[in-house]
Formats: sequence, structure tokens, C-alpha cells
Amino acid sequence: MEKKEEKTFEEALNSLEVIVKDLESGQVPLDDAINKFTEAMKLSKSCNEKLKNAEANINKILKENGKLEEFSIEE
Repeated sequence: MEKKEEKTFEEALNSLEVIVKDLESGQVPLDDAINKFTEAMKLSKSCNEKLKNAEANINKILKENGKLEEFSIEE
């Protein structure tokens, strides 16, 4: 069995938006709504993790020696 490729942040967000629109329509049978809600929670978790990783990377600065270090402003 092939491993399912992880969606990019943008793909996950777009999928999440489609699910929300479907659920908001009120036209989704209960079993499908439960499945869509479960998928939405997985997508939400994935997006949150990607944002946390991006934030952690942004908070680092590349020093002259080529090493990444935590960024802080010295007063």
C-alpha cells in the first residue's frame, strides 16, 4: 500500500474550506457529516502544525557562520 502524500498547507486549507461549505449547506446526510467533520479536524490539525513549524523557523536567524540560532532583539 502506498503512503498517501501529505497535502501542502494551501491544499489542506482549500479542502477544509470545501468541507465547511458542505457542512454549512445543511444538505449533508448525518453519516457523511460525521466523516466530513472528522476529516476537517485532521486537516485543521495538519494546518496548525504547519503554522507552528513555520513560526519556529521564522524565529531563527542565520548567523554569519552559517548556523541557525533563535532570534532575539537585544536592547
